[in-house]
Amino acid sequence: MTSSVRDIAGSFVAARKEARALPGFPGAPPANLSESYRVQDEAIALWPDEVAGWKIGRVQPHQVEPLGAERLAGPIFKHHVWIAPRDSEVSFPIYEGGFAAVEAEYVFRIGKDAAPDKTKWTRAEAIELIAAMHVGVETAGSPLATINDLGATVVVADFGNNHGLILGAEVPNWQAKLEKGLTAETFIEGESVGKGSAGVADGPLDALVFLLEHLAARGKPLKAGQLVTTGAVTGVHDIRVGQHSRVSFNGSGDILCAAVKAAPNGKGFA
Repeated sequence: MTSSVRDIAGSFVAARKEARALPGFPGAPPANLSESYRVQDEAIALWPDEVAGWKIGRVQPHQVEPLGAERLAGPIFKHHVWIAPRDSEVSFPIYEGGFAAVEAEYVFRIGKDAAPDKTKWTRAEAIELIAAMHVGVETAGSPLATINDLGATVVVADFGNNHGLILGAEVPNWQAKLEKGLTAETFIEGESVGKGSAGVADGPLDALVFLLEHLAARGKPLKAGQLVTTGAVTGVHDIRVGQHSRVSFNGSGDILCAAVKAAPNGKGFA
């Protein structure tokens, strides 16, 4: 794998910069998550932007045991974080011919740097780092249309299948609301495509604990100001160029967004 890490990372980065689809995985897929994160680290180094946060996703159930992990992570870059205005639609770029989806998210804004030498975390310790919880939409995306079909090692290799974050309103009194259970519903072209909930058990706080320990092992501890998407509350919902989505967060407002064709350079729209 050593000789191909840079080649694989370079292929994904080039495709993203040029806003073009990839016909298949560029080489032999990583055999395990350790190899996948090596590709991801190389791609982060090649990508001309600052890491503004991290997305957390689930490993597909049939891969949990062989890969030894329930969750996975990928970077969110500064130029692909958009603030959702109230009652106004946000356009976000997708790779035509690649993969694109919207995911309802509860998002933590980190208020303190994580201790760089701390490798084990509890929920209570993680809470101390949180400045606020927001609602948000992860705009999942990859130049590789089959990325999810090929499994977690491929997802991790291409930035965790992330292509941006639409950050919505802050959730006041979020700890109490999380204990009661938070709900969301996603619509595409006016039709409901998924409902879901997030709570204390195996929810956003456990996702954050995973990320804190994961990033510590990679030598990339969380920093104040970074944003963390904690998991797709209503599922992963494919979206195409020209389609519109509304994500409704019970009691915390809606996020309106529309998929547009990505333009070359990795930062704009066609």
